[in-house]
Amino acid sequence: MMQKAIGSPRKIFLIATEPSGDHLGAALMKELHRRFGNEIEFAGIGGREMEEQGIVSLFPIGDLAIVGFTAVVRQLPMLLRRIREAVSAIVQAKPDVLVIIDSPDFTHRVAKKVRKIASSIPIVDYVSPTIWAWRPGRARAMARYVDHVLAVLPFEPEEHRKLGGPACTYIGHPLIERLDTLRPDAQERQRRDGSPPVLVLLPGSRRGEVRHHMPVFGEALAALREQGVVVEAVLPTLPHLVDAVNAAVAQWPVRPRIVTGEVEKRAAFRNARAALAKSGTVTLELALAGVPMVTLYRGTAMEAWVARRVVRVSSIILANLVIGENVIPEFHQEECTAQNLAPALLNILDDTPQRRRQLEAFAKLDRIMDTGARSPSEAAADVVISVMEKARQK
Repeated sequence: MMQKAIGSPRKIFLIATEPSGDHLGAALMKELHRRFGNEIEFAGIGGREMEEQGIVSLFPIGDLAIVGFTAVVRQLPMLLRRIREAVSAIVQAKPDVLVIIDSPDFTHRVAKKVRKIASSIPIVDYVSPTIWAWRPGRARAMARYVDHVLAVLPFEPEEHRKLGGPACTYIGHPLIERLDTLRPDAQERQRRDGSPPVLVLLPGSRRGEVRHHMPVFGEALAALREQGVVVEAVLPTLPHLVDAVNAAVAQWPVRPRIVTGEVEKRAAFRNARAALAKSGTVTLELALAGVPMVTLYRGTAMEAWVARRVVRVSSIILANLVIGENVIPEFHQEECTAQNLAPALLNILDDTPQRRRQLEAFAKLDRIMDTGARSPSEAAADVVISVMEKARQK
């Protein structure tokens, strides 16, 4: 039986709960608008960028900015209420396809319930959960409620294949669309090689990360100064964190220049000789910018206990995983001390074998992450359209 008339407008329901997902969703919507014009309708949950593309969000995505095991537990009642609201809206809308974007603590719970109630709605997952790092059984479980995964990391399709996951296509990481904003021009390269060297500090983009990481950042800078090392420290942050960051650096012996916003952050990357960064996507951003780094992560005692028992990769640094080699040093929990960080930073501020090894590895990324002539949003739209049209013809 044909589910929908082939000539009727396509209806897509999208869910994104964080700014990064909102950016991906908006780019996908823009590309689908370009192809279908007014013959496409959007509904769902998203932020400012998706709203600019036409979505009226079911509720503010700030409600769902939940990261970490303990945070999920604390906010579980609200999370369950929002899941019920999302499922109800999807089932009522009867979309041609549901696109869930990252944030698996929320989006996958929604997808499972939608599959049970309205099994004919195809589901595309944009950004794979980290099945390659922990809980590999999620891949096989996903195959029961996700029809296709859009992978932003080149090794993920093979991981899903090995683990029995859903169909998975590498579409490219959104960072590869913004390489020109990450890489220095001739003048910026002169500053990168100049003196004093620019050291970018990246403690994280959430209040808990700032609280956990800022003290050791200050201690590492103090240790460098005690050894006679002069740096120009730049700390990019977000507007809502400026007060917390200013309070944290008030007693530092070396005061960084604090900048806000994406434009200022990328300008700092283009000038930077090295970086001290919290683990996360920013490590891949720095690697693509050609900035050698030292990485760290401090979490709660509970998060550390869980991680030691479930993480199944040799590195938690995204850039290391994409490169396939642990070239970037990383210090976690009790290893995250100024006594460890300062010597590691010295090794990448100077022209050393450690610095050259990182730069040589970063030079491979363009080839490793290449998607040909198509942008990630174009490749994502190809898959979404294919899944949607296949379902419309049943």
